[in-house]
Amino acid sequence: MPPPADIVKVAIEWPGAFPKLMEIDQKKPLSAIIKEVCEGWSLGSHETYALQIADATNFYITEKNRNDIKNGSILRLTTSPYQTALQLHERIQSSSMDAKLESLKDLANASRDITFAQEFINLDGISLLTQMVESGTERYQKLQKIMKPCFGDLLSFTLTAFVELMDHGIVSWDTFSVAFIKKIASFVNKTAMDTAVLQRSLAILESMVLNSQDLYHKVAQEITIGQLIPHLQGTDQDIQTYTIAVINALFLKAPEEKRQEMAHILAQKQLRSIILTSVIRSPTPINDEMAHQLYVMQVLNFNLCEDRMMTKMDPQDQAQRDIIFELRRIAFDVESEPNNGGSIEKRKSMYTRDYKKLGFINHVNPAVDFTQIPPGMMALDNMLYFAKHHQDAYIRIVLENSSREDKHECPFGRSSIELTKMLCEILKVGELPSENCHDFHPMFFTHEHSFEEFFCICIQLLNKTWKEMRATSEDFNKVMQVVREQIMRALSVKPNSLDQFKSRLQNLSYTEILKIRQSERMNQEDFQSRPILELREKIQPEIMELIKQQRLNRLCEGTCFRKISSRRRQDKFWYCRLSPNHKVLHYGDLEESPQGEVPHDSLQDKLPVADIKAVITGKDCPHMKEKGALKQNKEVLELAFSVLYESDEYLNFIAPDKHEYCVWTDGLNALLGKEMTSDYTKTDMDTLLSMEMKLRLLDLENIQIPEAPPPIPKEPSNYDFVYDCN
Repeated sequence: MPPPADIVKVAIEWPGAFPKLMEIDQKKPLSAIIKEVCEGWSLGSHETYALQIADATNFYITEKNRNDIKNGSILRLTTSPYQTALQLHERIQSSSMDAKLESLKDLANASRDITFAQEFINLDGISLLTQMVESGTERYQKLQKIMKPCFGDLLSFTLTAFVELMDHGIVSWDTFSVAFIKKIASFVNKTAMDTAVLQRSLAILESMVLNSQDLYHKVAQEITIGQLIPHLQGTDQDIQTYTIAVINALFLKAPEEKRQEMAHILAQKQLRSIILTSVIRSPTPINDEMAHQLYVMQVLNFNLCEDRMMTKMDPQDQAQRDIIFELRRIAFDVESEPNNGGSIEKRKSMYTRDYKKLGFINHVNPAVDFTQIPPGMMALDNMLYFAKHHQDAYIRIVLENSSREDKHECPFGRSSIELTKMLCEILKVGELPSENCHDFHPMFFTHEHSFEEFFCICIQLLNKTWKEMRATSEDFNKVMQVVREQIMRALSVKPNSLDQFKSRLQNLSYTEILKIRQSERMNQEDFQSRPILELREKIQPEIMELIKQQRLNRLCEGTCFRKISSRRRQDKFWYCRLSPNHKVLHYGDLEESPQGEVPHDSLQDKLPVADIKAVITGKDCPHMKEKGALKQNKEVLELAFSVLYESDEYLNFIAPDKHEYCVWTDGLNALLGKEMTSDYTKTDMDTLLSMEMKLRLLDLENIQIPEAPPPIPKEPSNYDFVYDCN
């Protein structure tokens, strides 16, 4: 007979004694269980004791998480969180350097547990740590020369404990003094500083900037880009990552009017060149977190164009009109005519003719073409950059098209406007960076004017593709579709430089695109005749069942999910997997991202599938309704889902990518007997159905399949031809 569900068999350790095997009744109060354990070892004052998980986490068992205990767990009897917090609060103020160092090390480890953190914070522990950072460091400065390693560790453990405590979100970042900010900034500004101290200091500054607009202004006064750049020129990728994260945070939180000024300072300090040399082209492989920070920097850099992209041209603004005159002057090598040179009508006629050659839609007043947003004035900026910095190519394109028949000319003005709009869509100009994206392109770090150079390459590609397609004005949209495909395919290989991107485009001619399209069309051929459609309908349920089994098998393998906190880099992971019998979801926290599958036994929590009421996605998820940066992030919203169980209890997920999101939402819906509706299910259905259809029709190649089934012959007049075996 199986044991009752509320009884859990565990081992409990106590220093200096043999472990005890016990049966814990989960219905009994935790205090009663602790009292029973203490009495077994003749320990008094049971209220000063608590139980911990005896693993690397050392997390305390509380009434909230006691259901995490499973059969075979090893627990440890230890002092209560309050007692431990009280002891450490006293010990870190010890006059003995060794005692202080050891206690700060213990505090840094213990602070990862939220139960302990709450007790330590209640003792005003955060204020004590900030005071130690503000004033305590001066007290030990004289010891630095003779005890430098010890001093570095002392400060490192103090800052580590501070960071861990703040990560629980119990205390607001707005409570810290200017003196504390100055002290943390001083650790970053020093040229020779302990690596661990520098890491923690950069992490604290980033969190301050991201979590408080008021602290942003205070941090910005203490930290300059010039002081951060030396940290990028080292070889420690973690320090480089934290440094770029601080720069990104300062850039992200800067008021709109200061961002262009900050970008100018970054250019003066040659930040892009330093990142290219010391990070991107470094022999050290770029890890995921560094890739994310480079992606964020790339997005923030392109978002500087948003203002121009959303600015309409004012047809009455002479300065803006002068840019159009300059485009005309460079193309046709004409100087501005004096006012008395010829009649007004003649000059207007000349302007209209030239504007038509330049490919504007409105030949009389081209300024009207730039009133569409996006791309607004950004298109005109790109055209002027191309005309000035690639003058020969610009003149060649304009003159080539002006010498063609009207219907065959590739209108440079219209093309530039539509191309700029397309590039803004491809690079998502104006959108916030995604929390989970690592999609940075090294080539955009190779030039100060990367977007403009990108445009210059693409406008020449557009003109080349136009000629290869022998396009007319009616084919404009078709040409733009081909150009978009060429650009997307070239970007997908992540070229290291703009020249590599250009070379890749040379290999993606219109002929090559047609071959690729034809190949893809053959692989996805869809027959529309009635017999084929009937066969498809017959096969579909089998394929859907196959997809369902694949999704459930993937859930059984499990997935590692990341807990997103205010300090994104210090990743905390948790793993979730379905039991082989499809009846229970096993999940639990992990110290680090696993290399393979995580066994069921090491996952502390369980959720019976029978208890699941619904699967919620996107903005309706509880963790997406909470205040914070994630709320506004479209990509994170698209990866979020929650499982509703019992009375308004939720298990919240943020999938690592779109594929895992689809796998899990499909699998959970399949468990609940609901339809699988993800994009990947549709794609898998199309692919598998197409393959199965081709296999079944293999023997019918070159055979005409009739639209209607052959008629059933009439019954014979008699059955005398039937042979009777008897």
